[in-house]
Parts: sequence; C-alpha cells; structure tokens
Amino acid sequence: MTQEELYQALKSIGYPVAYSSFSNPVTPPFIVYQFAYSNDMMADNINYVTIDDFQIELYTAKKDLDAEQKVQDKLKELGLPYRKFETYLDEEKVYQILYEIQILGG
Repeated sequence: MTQEELYQALKSIGYPVAYSSFSNPVTPPFIVYQFAYSNDMMADNINYVTIDDFQIELYTAKKDLDAEQKVQDKLKELGLPYRKFETYLDEEKVYQILYEIQILGG
C-alpha cells in the first residue's frame, strides 16, 4: 500500500481528510493523517524491508462510536493492524482518536 492509496481509502469513509492539517477550518468529524517514522527491517547493512509508521487521527465533537467503527472497519478491510489511543483536547473541545499503523513496502 502507498501513502496515496491510504489517503484514498480514508477519503472513502466519508469524512474530510488531510495530510497533517487542513488549510481551512473544518468541523468534526474529520481525519488527519501523517507519516510518523520509519521502522525498516534491516539485513546485511541495508534497509531490507521498508516499514513506514503513520498516525491517523479522527477528531469528533462528541464521543462518536460510529465514526470510530468506520475508521476501524476500513483499517481491517485494508488488512492494517492498528493501535488505538484516545484523548480529549480541552482547548479545541474535541475528542482525538489516534490510530497507529504500519505500511510495509510503501
């Protein structure tokens, strides 16, 4: 899977999607994703397998189990295991649901 394929898959969920941030304000729910770091498998002093770690952030105005399930269903459909974290951002008055995923060879 490539980063472009990830973007298209996230868009298909039906919420606004942007890499890193939006240039204009949007109202929740929306999704932001970005590259976090590489975690390549190395062998014989070379990067043998590219492993890119991405963060997908779902923002909602209230606790929205349906929105979370849509993201999780899409990640499962794509065969992307994830780790999930949640926090409430007081200043923005939104929930942030963070999914960490890995893309192999992307």
